[in-house]
Amino acid sequence: MLIQLYLFFNRFKEDNRASVEITNTRPIPVLRISAFHWFQFEGKTSFGMSVFNLGNAIMGSGILGLAYAMANTGVVLFLILLTVVAVLSSYSIHLLLKSSGVVGIRAYEQLGYRAFGTPGKMAAGIAITLQNIGAMSSYLYIVKYEFPLVIQAFLKVDNPAGEWFLNGNYLVVIVSIAVILPLALMKQLGYLGYTSGFSLSCMVFFLISTAYTIPILAFAFVCHPEVLPIYTELRNPTKKKMQHVSNISIAVMYVMYFLAALFGYLTFYGKVEAELLHTYSRIDPYDTLILCVRVAVLTAVTLTVPIVLFPVRRAIQQMVFPNKTFYWPRHIAIAFVLLTFINLLVIFAPNILGIFGIIGATSAPCLIFIFPAVFYIRIVPKEEEPSFSVPKILAACFAGIGFLFMIMSLSFIIIDWTTGSSNASSGH
Repeated sequence: MLIQLYLFFNRFKEDNRASVEITNTRPIPVLRISAFHWFQFEGKTSFGMSVFNLGNAIMGSGILGLAYAMANTGVVLFLILLTVVAVLSSYSIHLLLKSSGVVGIRAYEQLGYRAFGTPGKMAAGIAITLQNIGAMSSYLYIVKYEFPLVIQAFLKVDNPAGEWFLNGNYLVVIVSIAVILPLALMKQLGYLGYTSGFSLSCMVFFLISTAYTIPILAFAFVCHPEVLPIYTELRNPTKKKMQHVSNISIAVMYVMYFLAALFGYLTFYGKVEAELLHTYSRIDPYDTLILCVRVAVLTAVTLTVPIVLFPVRRAIQQMVFPNKTFYWPRHIAIAFVLLTFINLLVIFAPNILGIFGIIGATSAPCLIFIFPAVFYIRIVPKEEEPSFSVPKILAACFAGIGFLFMIMSLSFIIIDWTTGSSNASSGH
Protein backbone atom coordinates (compact mmCIF):
# COMPACT_ATOMS: atom_id res chain seq x y z
CA MET A 1 0.00 0.00 0.00
CA LEU A 2 2.82 2.44 0.85
CA ILE A 3 4.53 1.61 -2.41
CA GLN A 4 1.30 2.31 -4.33
CA LEU A 5 0.93 5.65 -2.56
CA TYR A 6 4.50 6.58 -3.41
CA LEU A 7 4.09 5.65 -7.08
CA PHE A 8 0.77 7.51 -7.30
CA PHE A 9 2.07 10.79 -5.91
CA ASN A 10 5.35 10.48 -7.78
CA ARG A 11 3.42 10.13 -11.05
CA PHE A 12 1.18 13.01 -9.96
CA LYS A 13 4.18 15.30 -9.42
CA GLU A 14 5.61 14.34 -12.81
CA ASP A 15 2.28 15.16 -14.49
CA ASN A 16 2.26 18.57 -12.79
CA ARG A 17 5.82 19.32 -13.93
CA ALA A 18 4.93 18.32 -17.49
CA SER A 19 1.83 20.52 -17.35
CA VAL A 20 3.85 23.58 -16.32
CA GLU A 21 6.29 23.06 -19.18
CA ILE A 22 3.57 22.67 -21.78
CA THR A 23 1.21 25.54 -20.99
CA ASN A 24 0.72 28.60 -18.84
CA THR A 25 -2.96 28.01 -18.09
CA ARG A 26 -2.25 27.25 -14.41
CA PRO A 27 -3.66 23.69 -14.32
CA ILE A 28 -1.93 22.63 -11.09
CA PRO A 29 -4.68 23.57 -8.59
CA VAL A 30 -7.27 21.78 -10.73
CA LEU A 31 -5.07 18.71 -10.99
CA ARG A 32 -4.44 18.56 -7.28
CA ILE A 33 -8.12 18.71 -6.42
CA SER A 34 -9.03 16.15 -9.07
CA ALA A 35 -6.21 13.76 -8.20
CA PHE A 36 -7.16 13.49 -4.51
CA HIS A 37 -10.79 13.10 -5.55
CA TRP A 38 -9.95 10.27 -7.95
CA PHE A 39 -7.80 8.47 -5.44
CA GLN A 40 -10.73 8.39 -3.05
CA PHE A 41 -12.81 6.49 -5.63
CA GLU A 42 -10.21 4.31 -7.34
CA GLY A 43 -10.66 0.59 -6.93
CA LYS A 44 -14.42 0.77 -6.40
CA THR A 45 -16.01 -0.40 -9.66
CA SER A 46 -15.28 -3.64 -11.50
CA PHE A 47 -14.68 -3.99 -15.23
CA GLY A 48 -18.06 -5.69 -15.74
CA MET A 49 -20.04 -3.06 -13.85
CA SER A 50 -18.29 -0.35 -15.85
CA VAL A 51 -19.35 -2.07 -19.07
CA PHE A 52 -22.95 -2.23 -17.80
CA ASN A 53 -22.97 1.46 -16.87
CA LEU A 54 -21.45 2.64 -20.14
CA GLY A 55 -23.71 0.34 -22.15
CA ASN A 56 -26.73 1.72 -20.32
CA ALA A 57 -25.51 5.25 -21.02
CA ILE A 58 -25.25 4.44 -24.72
CA MET A 59 -28.67 2.83 -24.89
CA GLY A 60 -31.47 5.33 -25.10
CA SER A 61 -34.91 5.90 -26.48
CA GLY A 62 -33.32 6.16 -29.93
CA ILE A 63 -33.31 2.35 -30.10
CA LEU A 64 -37.06 2.57 -30.73
CA GLY A 65 -36.46 4.50 -33.95
CA LEU A 66 -33.88 2.21 -35.52
CA ALA A 67 -36.38 -0.04 -37.28
CA TYR A 68 -37.78 3.07 -38.93
CA ALA A 69 -34.24 4.00 -40.00
CA MET A 70 -33.71 0.54 -41.51
CA ALA A 71 -37.01 0.79 -43.35
CA ASN A 72 -35.70 3.94 -45.03
CA THR A 73 -32.23 2.63 -45.93
CA GLY A 74 -32.48 -1.12 -46.34
CA VAL A 75 -30.62 -3.71 -44.29
CA VAL A 76 -27.22 -3.50 -46.02
CA LEU A 77 -26.85 0.29 -45.98
CA PHE A 78 -28.15 0.41 -42.40
CA LEU A 79 -25.51 -2.10 -41.30
CA ILE A 80 -22.76 -0.14 -43.06
CA LEU A 81 -23.85 3.15 -41.46
CA LEU A 82 -24.18 1.56 -38.01
CA THR A 83 -20.69 0.07 -38.32
CA VAL A 84 -19.15 3.39 -39.36
CA VAL A 85 -20.81 5.23 -36.48
CA ALA A 86 -19.68 2.60 -33.95
CA VAL A 87 -16.07 2.85 -35.17
CA LEU A 88 -16.18 6.64 -35.07
CA SER A 89 -17.55 6.57 -31.51
CA SER A 90 -14.75 4.26 -30.39
CA TYR A 91 -12.19 6.56 -32.00
CA SER A 92 -13.78 9.56 -30.30
CA ILE A 93 -13.45 7.88 -26.90
CA HIS A 94 -9.81 7.12 -27.76
CA LEU A 95 -9.21 10.85 -28.29
CA LEU A 96 -10.84 11.67 -24.96
CA LEU A 97 -8.79 9.07 -23.08
CA LYS A 98 -5.56 10.13 -24.78
CA SER A 99 -6.14 13.78 -23.84
CA SER A 100 -7.08 12.72 -20.32
CA GLY A 101 -3.90 10.67 -19.99
CA VAL A 102 -1.61 13.47 -21.15
CA VAL A 103 -2.71 15.96 -18.48
CA GLY A 104 -4.10 13.61 -15.82
CA ILE A 105 -7.63 15.03 -15.95
CA ARG A 106 -10.72 12.82 -15.92
CA ALA A 107 -13.44 15.44 -16.21
CA TYR A 108 -14.80 16.50 -19.60
CA GLU A 109 -15.25 20.09 -18.43
CA GLN A 110 -11.69 20.32 -17.11
CA LEU A 111 -10.34 19.05 -20.41
CA GLY A 112 -12.17 21.96 -21.98
CA TYR A 113 -10.60 24.29 -19.41
CA ARG A 114 -7.14 22.89 -20.13
CA ALA A 115 -7.59 23.30 -23.88
CA PHE A 116 -9.33 26.70 -24.07
CA GLY A 117 -9.56 28.07 -20.54
CA THR A 118 -12.88 29.06 -18.98
CA PRO A 119 -14.74 29.30 -22.34
CA GLY A 120 -13.78 25.69 -23.08
CA LYS A 121 -14.98 24.51 -19.68
CA MET A 122 -18.27 26.38 -20.00
CA ALA A 123 -18.86 25.13 -23.55
CA ALA A 124 -18.35 21.51 -22.50
CA GLY A 125 -20.45 21.91 -19.35
CA ILE A 126 -23.33 23.59 -21.16
CA ALA A 127 -23.29 21.01 -23.97
CA ILE A 128 -23.38 18.13 -21.48
CA THR A 129 -26.17 19.77 -19.47
CA LEU A 130 -28.39 20.52 -22.45
CA GLN A 131 -27.77 17.17 -24.17
CA ASN A 132 -28.51 15.09 -21.08
CA ILE A 133 -31.49 17.15 -19.93
CA GLY A 134 -32.94 16.59 -23.39
CA ALA A 135 -32.23 12.86 -23.11
CA MET A 136 -33.82 12.59 -19.66
CA SER A 137 -36.85 14.54 -20.88
CA SER A 138 -37.32 12.11 -23.76
CA TYR A 139 -37.10 9.12 -21.39
CA LEU A 140 -39.69 10.58 -19.01
CA TYR A 141 -41.82 11.57 -21.98
CA ILE A 142 -41.98 7.87 -22.89
CA VAL A 143 -42.93 7.05 -19.29
CA LYS A 144 -45.65 9.69 -19.32
CA TYR A 145 -47.37 8.40 -22.44
CA GLU A 146 -46.61 4.67 -22.36
CA PHE A 147 -47.12 3.87 -18.67
CA PRO A 148 -50.85 4.81 -18.61
CA LEU A 149 -51.44 2.70 -21.73
CA VAL A 150 -49.70 -0.28 -20.14
CA ILE A 151 -51.76 0.01 -16.94
CA GLN A 152 -54.91 0.49 -18.99
CA ALA A 153 -54.14 -2.66 -20.98
CA PHE A 154 -53.32 -4.74 -17.89
CA LEU A 155 -56.57 -3.66 -16.22
CA LYS A 156 -58.47 -3.93 -19.53
CA VAL A 157 -59.99 -0.48 -19.14
CA ASP A 158 -61.53 0.30 -22.53
CA ASN A 159 -63.01 3.69 -21.62
CA PRO A 160 -60.97 5.58 -19.02
CA ALA A 161 -63.02 7.90 -16.82
CA GLY A 162 -60.22 10.14 -15.59
CA GLU A 163 -58.75 7.72 -13.04
CA TRP A 164 -55.65 9.16 -11.39
CA PHE A 165 -53.62 6.00 -12.00
CA LEU A 166 -54.15 6.44 -15.75
CA ASN A 167 -52.92 10.03 -15.69
CA GLY A 168 -49.43 10.22 -17.18
CA ASN A 169 -48.59 13.40 -15.26
CA TYR A 170 -49.12 11.68 -11.91
CA LEU A 171 -47.33 8.53 -13.01
CA VAL A 172 -44.19 10.31 -14.22
CA VAL A 173 -43.91 12.12 -10.87
CA ILE A 174 -44.39 8.87 -8.94
CA VAL A 175 -41.73 7.07 -11.03
CA SER A 176 -39.33 10.01 -10.58
CA ILE A 177 -39.73 10.07 -6.79
CA ALA A 178 -39.94 6.33 -6.13
CA VAL A 179 -37.34 5.00 -8.59
CA ILE A 180 -35.18 7.64 -10.26
CA LEU A 181 -34.44 9.99 -7.35
CA PRO A 182 -33.12 7.30 -4.94
CA LEU A 183 -30.80 5.96 -7.66
CA ALA A 184 -29.69 9.47 -8.63
CA LEU A 185 -28.67 10.16 -5.02
CA MET A 186 -26.01 7.43 -5.11
CA LYS A 187 -22.59 8.87 -4.46
CA GLN A 188 -20.88 6.97 -7.27
CA LEU A 189 -21.87 5.74 -10.71
CA GLY A 190 -20.44 2.31 -9.91
CA TYR A 191 -23.31 1.58 -7.54
CA LEU A 192 -25.70 1.67 -10.51
CA GLY A 193 -23.99 -1.23 -12.26
CA TYR A 194 -26.63 -3.72 -11.15
CA THR A 195 -29.56 -1.59 -12.27
CA SER A 196 -27.73 -0.92 -15.55
CA GLY A 197 -27.34 -4.65 -16.09
CA PHE A 198 -31.03 -5.17 -15.43
CA SER A 199 -31.89 -2.31 -17.77
CA LEU A 200 -29.85 -3.88 -20.56
CA SER A 201 -31.51 -7.26 -19.96
CA CYS A 202 -34.91 -5.57 -20.37
CA MET A 203 -33.83 -4.29 -23.76
CA VAL A 204 -32.60 -7.79 -24.70
CA PHE A 205 -36.12 -9.06 -23.94
CA PHE A 206 -37.45 -6.29 -26.16
CA LEU A 207 -35.17 -7.53 -28.96
CA ILE A 208 -36.20 -11.16 -28.91
CA SER A 209 -40.01 -10.55 -28.83
CA THR A 210 -40.38 -9.12 -31.92
CA ALA A 211 -36.82 11.39 -38.54
CA TYR A 212 -34.15 10.39 -40.82
CA THR A 213 -31.59 7.74 -40.90
CA ILE A 214 -28.24 9.50 -40.63
CA PRO A 215 -29.11 11.74 -37.63
CA ILE A 216 -30.70 8.75 -35.85
CA LEU A 217 -27.57 6.64 -36.35
CA ALA A 218 -25.02 9.41 -35.89
CA PHE A 219 -26.07 9.92 -32.29
CA ALA A 220 -26.87 6.28 -31.50
CA PHE A 221 -23.70 5.87 -29.43
CA VAL A 222 -23.77 9.08 -27.36
CA CYS A 223 -22.06 8.17 -24.09
CA HIS A 224 -19.13 10.56 -24.01
CA PRO A 225 -20.17 12.63 -20.97
CA GLU A 226 -20.25 9.39 -18.95
CA VAL A 227 -16.91 7.99 -20.16
CA LEU A 228 -14.57 9.98 -17.91
CA PRO A 229 -16.69 9.61 -14.71
CA ILE A 230 -16.79 5.84 -15.29
CA TYR A 231 -13.04 5.89 -15.98
CA THR A 232 -12.51 7.68 -12.68
CA GLU A 233 -14.31 4.96 -10.70
CA LEU A 234 -12.84 1.99 -12.61
CA ARG A 235 -10.82 -0.42 -10.49
CA ASN A 236 -7.08 -0.19 -11.34
CA PRO A 237 -7.79 2.33 -14.11
CA THR A 238 -5.61 2.55 -17.21
CA LYS A 239 -6.32 4.12 -20.58
CA LYS A 240 -6.09 0.70 -22.27
CA LYS A 241 -8.52 -0.88 -19.78
CA MET A 242 -11.05 1.93 -20.18
CA GLN A 243 -10.77 1.66 -23.96
CA HIS A 244 -11.62 -2.03 -23.62
CA VAL A 245 -14.67 -1.10 -21.50
CA SER A 246 -15.76 1.33 -24.20
CA ASN A 247 -15.16 -1.08 -27.08
CA ILE A 248 -17.12 -3.89 -25.39
CA SER A 249 -20.00 -1.54 -24.51
CA ILE A 250 -20.17 -0.22 -28.06
CA ALA A 251 -19.95 -3.76 -29.50
CA VAL A 252 -22.80 -4.99 -27.28
CA MET A 253 -25.00 -2.04 -28.19
CA TYR A 254 -24.05 -2.42 -31.86
CA VAL A 255 -25.48 -5.96 -31.83
CA MET A 256 -28.57 -4.87 -29.86
CA TYR A 257 -29.21 -1.93 -32.19
CA PHE A 258 -28.92 -4.06 -35.30
CA LEU A 259 -31.20 -6.80 -33.95
CA ALA A 260 -33.76 -4.25 -32.72
CA ALA A 261 -33.86 -2.62 -36.14
CA LEU A 262 -33.86 -5.91 -38.04
CA PHE A 263 -36.63 -7.59 -36.03
CA GLY A 264 -38.79 -4.48 -36.05
CA TYR A 265 -38.27 -4.02 -39.78
CA LEU A 266 -38.92 -7.67 -40.67
CA THR A 267 -42.09 -7.64 -38.58
CA PHE A 268 -43.69 -4.53 -40.12
CA TYR A 269 -41.60 -3.66 -43.22
CA GLY A 270 -42.83 -0.37 -44.69
CA LYS A 271 -45.52 0.08 -42.03
CA VAL A 272 -43.06 0.61 -39.19
CA GLU A 273 -43.44 3.99 -37.45
CA ALA A 274 -40.71 6.27 -36.16
CA GLU A 275 -41.53 5.07 -32.62
CA LEU A 276 -41.66 1.26 -32.65
CA LEU A 277 -43.93 0.91 -29.60
CA HIS A 278 -46.68 2.77 -31.47
CA THR A 279 -46.43 0.22 -34.25
CA TYR A 280 -46.80 -2.67 -31.80
CA SER A 281 -49.81 -1.08 -30.10
CA ARG A 282 -51.70 -1.03 -33.42
CA ILE A 283 -51.71 -4.83 -33.58
CA ASP A 284 -53.31 -5.81 -30.27
CA PRO A 285 -52.88 -3.49 -27.27
CA TYR A 286 -53.96 -6.30 -24.91
CA ASP A 287 -51.54 -8.92 -26.21
CA THR A 288 -49.53 -10.28 -23.27
CA LEU A 289 -46.19 -10.39 -25.09
CA ILE A 290 -46.57 -6.85 -26.38
CA LEU A 291 -47.49 -5.65 -22.88
CA CYS A 292 -44.36 -7.33 -21.45
CA VAL A 293 -42.24 -5.71 -24.15
CA ARG A 294 -43.63 -2.28 -23.32
CA VAL A 295 -42.99 -2.83 -19.60
CA ALA A 296 -39.41 -3.88 -20.41
CA VAL A 297 -38.81 -0.73 -22.46
CA LEU A 298 -40.34 1.46 -19.75
CA THR A 299 -38.09 -0.17 -17.15
CA ALA A 300 -35.02 0.28 -19.32
CA VAL A 301 -35.54 3.98 -20.06
CA THR A 302 -36.43 4.68 -16.41
CA LEU A 303 -33.22 3.08 -15.13
CA THR A 304 -31.19 5.00 -17.71
CA VAL A 305 -32.22 8.39 -16.30
CA PRO A 306 -29.99 8.23 -13.16
CA ILE A 307 -26.97 7.29 -15.32
CA VAL A 308 -27.56 10.32 -17.55
CA LEU A 309 -28.17 12.60 -14.56
CA PHE A 310 -24.71 12.02 -13.06
CA PRO A 311 -22.75 13.90 -15.78
CA VAL A 312 -25.21 16.81 -15.64
CA ARG A 313 -24.73 17.15 -11.89
CA ARG A 314 -20.98 16.92 -12.35
CA ALA A 315 -21.05 19.57 -15.10
CA ILE A 316 -23.07 21.93 -12.90
CA GLN A 317 -20.64 21.41 -10.02
CA GLN A 318 -17.65 22.04 -12.31
CA MET A 319 -19.20 25.26 -13.62
CA VAL A 320 -20.72 26.64 -10.41
CA PHE A 321 -18.73 25.00 -7.59
CA PRO A 322 -15.38 24.17 -9.25
CA ASN A 323 -13.25 24.09 -6.09
CA LYS A 324 -15.71 22.54 -3.67
CA THR A 325 -15.26 19.06 -2.21
CA PHE A 326 -18.07 16.52 -2.08
CA TYR A 327 -21.01 17.75 0.02
CA TRP A 328 -24.13 15.62 0.48
CA PRO A 329 -26.70 18.46 0.73
CA ARG A 330 -25.42 19.97 -2.55
CA HIS A 331 -25.29 16.52 -4.18
CA ILE A 332 -28.93 15.84 -3.20
CA ALA A 333 -30.17 19.36 -4.00
CA ILE A 334 -28.83 19.35 -7.56
CA ALA A 335 -30.45 15.98 -8.29
CA PHE A 336 -33.76 17.09 -6.79
CA VAL A 337 -33.80 20.40 -8.70
CA LEU A 338 -32.88 18.69 -11.98
CA LEU A 339 -35.60 16.06 -11.67
CA THR A 340 -38.16 18.68 -10.64
CA PHE A 341 -37.25 20.84 -13.63
CA ILE A 342 -37.44 17.92 -16.08
CA ASN A 343 -40.79 16.76 -14.66
CA LEU A 344 -42.19 20.26 -15.10
CA LEU A 345 -41.00 20.29 -18.72
CA VAL A 346 -42.53 16.90 -19.47
CA ILE A 347 -45.84 17.72 -17.76
CA PHE A 348 -46.43 21.32 -18.77
CA ALA A 349 -44.36 21.78 -21.92
CA PRO A 350 -44.31 18.49 -23.87
CA ASN A 351 -43.74 20.41 -27.11
CA ILE A 352 -40.36 21.48 -25.72
CA LEU A 353 -39.01 18.16 -27.07
CA GLY A 354 -38.92 19.80 -30.49
CA ILE A 355 -36.62 22.46 -29.09
CA PHE A 356 -34.46 19.76 -27.53
CA GLY A 357 -34.21 18.21 -30.98
CA ILE A 358 -32.45 21.37 -32.16
CA ILE A 359 -30.29 21.42 -29.03
CA GLY A 360 -29.40 17.76 -29.45
CA ALA A 361 -28.47 18.29 -33.08
CA THR A 362 -26.03 20.94 -31.87
CA SER A 363 -24.68 19.52 -28.61
CA ALA A 364 -24.39 15.86 -29.62
CA PRO A 365 -21.95 16.48 -32.51
CA CYS A 366 -19.92 18.69 -30.17
CA LEU A 367 -19.68 16.03 -27.47
CA ILE A 368 -19.05 13.11 -29.86
CA PHE A 369 -16.93 14.62 -32.61
CA ILE A 370 -15.86 18.25 -32.25
CA PHE A 371 -14.80 18.61 -28.59
CA PRO A 372 -12.78 15.35 -28.34
CA ALA A 373 -10.94 16.27 -31.55
CA VAL A 374 -10.12 19.91 -30.77
CA PHE A 375 -9.26 19.10 -27.14
CA TYR A 376 -6.86 16.44 -28.42
CA ILE A 377 -5.24 18.85 -30.87
CA ARG A 378 -4.80 21.53 -28.20
CA ILE A 379 -3.79 19.33 -25.27
CA VAL A 380 -1.37 16.80 -26.77
CA PRO A 381 1.98 18.65 -26.87
CA LYS A 382 3.69 19.36 -30.17
CA GLU A 383 6.81 17.64 -28.86
CA GLU A 384 4.85 14.40 -28.73
CA GLU A 385 2.74 14.92 -31.87
CA PRO A 386 3.51 17.83 -34.24
CA SER A 387 0.63 19.90 -35.56
CA PHE A 388 0.76 18.19 -38.96
CA SER A 389 1.26 14.68 -37.68
CA VAL A 390 -1.13 11.99 -38.92
CA PRO A 391 -2.99 11.67 -35.55
CA LYS A 392 -3.69 15.40 -35.37
CA ILE A 393 -4.71 15.60 -39.02
CA LEU A 394 -7.13 12.72 -38.43
CA ALA A 395 -8.47 14.52 -35.35
CA ALA A 396 -9.01 17.69 -37.42
CA CYS A 397 -10.90 15.67 -40.05
CA PHE A 398 -12.94 14.10 -37.26
CA ALA A 399 -13.97 17.55 -36.05
CA GLY A 400 -14.95 18.38 -39.62
CA ILE A 401 -17.22 15.31 -39.70
CA GLY A 402 -18.86 16.61 -36.53
CA PHE A 403 -19.65 19.94 -38.17
CA LEU A 404 -21.02 18.08 -41.19
CA PHE A 405 -23.32 15.96 -38.99
CA MET A 406 -24.47 19.10 -37.18
CA ILE A 407 -25.38 20.88 -40.41
CA MET A 408 -27.16 17.78 -41.78
CA SER A 409 -29.13 17.20 -38.60
CA LEU A 410 -30.23 20.82 -38.27
CA SER A 411 -31.17 20.89 -41.96
CA PHE A 412 -33.29 17.75 -41.65
CA ILE A 413 -35.06 19.06 -38.55
CA ILE A 414 -35.82 22.41 -40.20
CA ILE A 415 -37.10 20.66 -43.34
CA ASP A 416 -39.21 18.37 -41.17
CA TRP A 417 -40.72 21.33 -39.36
CA THR A 418 -41.39 23.37 -42.50
CA THR A 419 -43.02 20.48 -44.39
CA GLY A 420 -45.04 19.41 -41.37
CA SER A 421 -44.06 15.76 -41.85
CA SER A 422 -43.46 15.26 -38.15
CA ASN A 423 -47.03 16.35 -37.34
CA ALA A 424 -48.43 14.16 -40.07
CA SER A 425 -46.58 11.06 -38.85
CA SER A 426 -47.62 11.61 -35.22
CA GLY A 427 -51.24 11.92 -36.27
CA HIS A 428 -51.40 8.41 -37.74
